[in-house]
Amino acid sequence: MLKDSHFSLKALLFYHFHKFQPLFLIILSFTFWSCGAGKASKSASIQFHLLDDYIIPAELYVEKTQIGGLSGIDFDGENYYVVCDNPSNPRFYQIQIKTHEQKIDTIVFEKLIQIQNNNDFIKKNTLDLESILFDAEKNQFILSSEGSIKNKKNPSIISVNAEGNYLSHYSLSSYFKAEGKQQPRNNRVFESLSHSYDENGIWTATEFPLTEDGRKPKLYRTKSPVRFTFFNEEQEAEFQFSYLLEPIQKLPYLPFSINGVTDILEIAPKKFLVLERAFSAGRGNTSYSGLLFYADASQATNTLEVEHLKGEMKKEVQPAQKELVFNFKQIRKKLQQKRIDNLEGICFGPQLPNGHATIFVISDNNFNSFAPHLNQVIWLEMELK
Repeated sequence: MLKDSHFSLKALLFYHFHKFQPLFLIILSFTFWSCGAGKASKSASIQFHLLDDYIIPAELYVEKTQIGGLSGIDFDGENYYVVCDNPSNPRFYQIQIKTHEQKIDTIVFEKLIQIQNNNDFIKKNTLDLESILFDAEKNQFILSSEGSIKNKKNPSIISVNAEGNYLSHYSLSSYFKAEGKQQPRNNRVFESLSHSYDENGIWTATEFPLTEDGRKPKLYRTKSPVRFTFFNEEQEAEFQFSYLLEPIQKLPYLPFSINGVTDILEIAPKKFLVLERAFSAGRGNTSYSGLLFYADASQATNTLEVEHLKGEMKKEVQPAQKELVFNFKQIRKKLQQKRIDNLEGICFGPQLPNGHATIFVISDNNFNSFAPHLNQVIWLEMELK
């Protein structure tokens, strides 16, 4: 009797699964989605508190260029610099972020610097600029570009002078090249840059895993490693480690979703703040998510000579350890527009009277090409525990 009942139950479940398979899949997906990152622990190594946010007008023009596509930001202690990811007119701006009593008074665009198209390297490469650093000692700028993988144009890291003239480019491993066996994913390469803590070089990270390193993030947890690479003052790669991405944070209502690293800050030797930005299509003003992680690569494997990470993670290759320290959804309802937008850049801001550091986070509005977006700047207080 028990055996027959058990068989009947299995048959019933089999029938209902196939009859209502789409519904089962939706419920299953919802389960995965509901497992997205929650709030950072109150005991997390770093605590963040919202100070203010500011919306740069969408229709602002400076020297006949529209302000938008702001993908990276840097601060030299006096001036801020933001880079625009418009490949048809690569450029960046010097700006002022004027604050008073822990509020952003205004943001002023003071100067436009256009990349000069008078060098063979610039002419031969697509500059889809995503991040920016200012080298105060040399009065030079370092810019990262994702190139155009689908058009066989390599990603690159270049240095330019204060007038936007090309000076040099960094030496990249073959697996970052457009025609390399690893096949970097189009528009998912060098999204980030950071000064090294000791100021003896720079760091960059890929936004997505290389094709042969691992899968793109899904709603469920996958082994999706991106590569963080350190370049010395000779512009040569010296060290690299892997970092595992989080899953997609929300169930998409349309068939498109992503999650990747959009910017990094080294805050101690081989220890980083990492900004992961996720998008789930069809959710309107709640489509974007933003997470800040504290990543410790002090025990991570050097992967500089490892061509394929797939199948090696946590076996031969030890990735950086990571800890969630801030989920932007915690402050969404406190922001002017009650939304988190396309967060792509972070930098240190001014120190507060209480001695705490601050960071600015900036969003890329994609020039409102796909849907209404914001040129959003969020100011956070950073408290070390």
